[in-house]
Amino acid sequence: MTDKIPALPALPTNLTSTFSNIPNLKSLEDQKEDLQDKIKKIKPKVEKFKEKVSKAHKEVAGVAILAPRKEDKEKIYVLVLIDDSKEKTFAMRDKLAKPIAKLAKEIDKNLVPEVLSLLEVRESCFDGKYEVLHEIATAFPIWDPIEFIAAIRVSEIHKNMVIKKFEKYITSYVAAGSFFRGEKANDIDVYLIVDDTDVKRMSRAELKDKLRAIILGLSFEAAKIAGVKTQFHPQIFVLTDFWEAIRDAHPVMFTLLRDGVPFYDKGVFMPWKLLLQMGHIRPSPEAIDMHMDVGERLLERAKKKLLNIAGEDLYYATLNPSQAALMLYGIAPPTPKETVKLLDEIFVKKEKMLEKKYVNNLEKIRKFFKDMEHGKVKEITGKQVDEILKDTEDYLKRIKKLFYQIDKKREKETITKVYENCVGIVRDLLKDKKTKTETLVGKFKKFCEKNKLSLKLADTFKDVIQANTDYKAKKITRAELDRVSREASSFIRTLVEFMQREKNYALDRSTIKFRYGDKNGQALILEGFAYITPDLGAKEREYQKAKIKADGSLDKPKTMELVEFEKVINGAELPARVMIKQKTFESLKELFGEIEIMM
Repeated sequence: MTDKIPALPALPTNLTSTFSNIPNLKSLEDQKEDLQDKIKKIKPKVEKFKEKVSKAHKEVAGVAILAPRKEDKEKIYVLVLIDDSKEKTFAMRDKLAKPIAKLAKEIDKNLVPEVLSLLEVRESCFDGKYEVLHEIATAFPIWDPIEFIAAIRVSEIHKNMVIKKFEKYITSYVAAGSFFRGEKANDIDVYLIVDDTDVKRMSRAELKDKLRAIILGLSFEAAKIAGVKTQFHPQIFVLTDFWEAIRDAHPVMFTLLRDGVPFYDKGVFMPWKLLLQMGHIRPSPEAIDMHMDVGERLLERAKKKLLNIAGEDLYYATLNPSQAALMLYGIAPPTPKETVKLLDEIFVKKEKMLEKKYVNNLEKIRKFFKDMEHGKVKEITGKQVDEILKDTEDYLKRIKKLFYQIDKKREKETITKVYENCVGIVRDLLKDKKTKTETLVGKFKKFCEKNKLSLKLADTFKDVIQANTDYKAKKITRAELDRVSREASSFIRTLVEFMQREKNYALDRSTIKFRYGDKNGQALILEGFAYITPDLGAKEREYQKAKIKADGSLDKPKTMELVEFEKVINGAELPARVMIKQKTFESLKELFGEIEIMM
């Protein structure tokens, strides 16, 4: 561990709101320049203090600058962490507080160490006094050999994010692993217990999956804000599953209850922890019997896993790249059996790109998988696994080479397709099938200006046309071709989205939205017909079609299928303006009773 002070990272702006509720501390953003200036001024003193205190007291596990106090700006408050994780009292902290303070005073009278032990932090959390976590999280780490400060910082940021978003559901946020054992963390583990007892609109599994996805997303954001490189792993349990795991004596849950430290608790985790300490949580006889059977079940599962590795995993390891090679060639995704046949017909016989032995290897692996599926093969030896593994590795190396061969062949076709697709979508957009391609560039640029589209689109279109010309003259490089292809892909996607938006606007102009009773409906007026959706809120919507008479009234509606309805919308030429007659509204009133037109 280096003795020098690390370079100060930029303080993130979004951290300010996360810890804005900490008493007697300025916001991180307000103190940013203050703190940077102070660090520069006191760097030699801080180095000296850190060196002295770490050499004099091996129990010191971290040094950090605390946020300045409003009441005394001259003082430099320094957090000194003491590793007393093996102790049962605060004796070590009390013993070291005075000599550490003396060391600080020898260096600078304004240097004020605040000694805090791991045991003290842990006990504060047990008592629900989480303020200490806020203070550590807002400290600027100077020396953090076991990464305790980093772990607190990222956990606090993540906890605040999660509680702010899901306070109703989060019952406990618990730190575990090497947090309070005085060990350097390989990763940072936290556990969230989510209350699913009041869930009515979705299944518990659905709630867990939805919250898990969002909570994990927030964990990446928290790690980025905290500047922590150590892996941060939140694990989510729903309350009912957690209780069942405790009842079934799941070792992970018992370990979590025994060693976990709550960073937030609504009175769920700590009562269970105390009950475990008092011996009131005990495994049921069923749980004991279940654990006695674990050995045999795990052995059986290991055999099945070995068979699955050799059969299923290695089968798909060869099959999927083979199908990908055929798709790269231009063949629609084939069935497994067709894959072997097509590889032989196309790449061995027709294109002469692949040796026959590799097709034989694929067929051998496929046959083994099918025999396993049908119960003909029930066990496999390690030697057999090694043989199949070697065949798979050889096959994949050869398939990679095949990909390169196919890619070189398709390179000749790429620019042509890119050119045709880009020209085609521009002609559709401009409704111009006759103008020469070179002239289209100018017309398209004017179209972009008129519709406030980025002029970069016009430049991309011009580049595509030029690339096609250069390709014919053999002047284009692979790198240029790749660049034009990437830009063309974005070009086409942007124009398709623009056309879709324009169509949606036109559809809105042609749609009458109305309300009757407690239902909402709509009628799309299109090419002499009204396409009616009586209930937009229904799980399975009904679609109707009614001819519009000359006076605007509607014939009796007939039911139509969704496929037919979508076909009409996708294929219709939408008018710029739609005139709706009074009789149309009267017909809708006859069909649905008193209606309100929604603008």
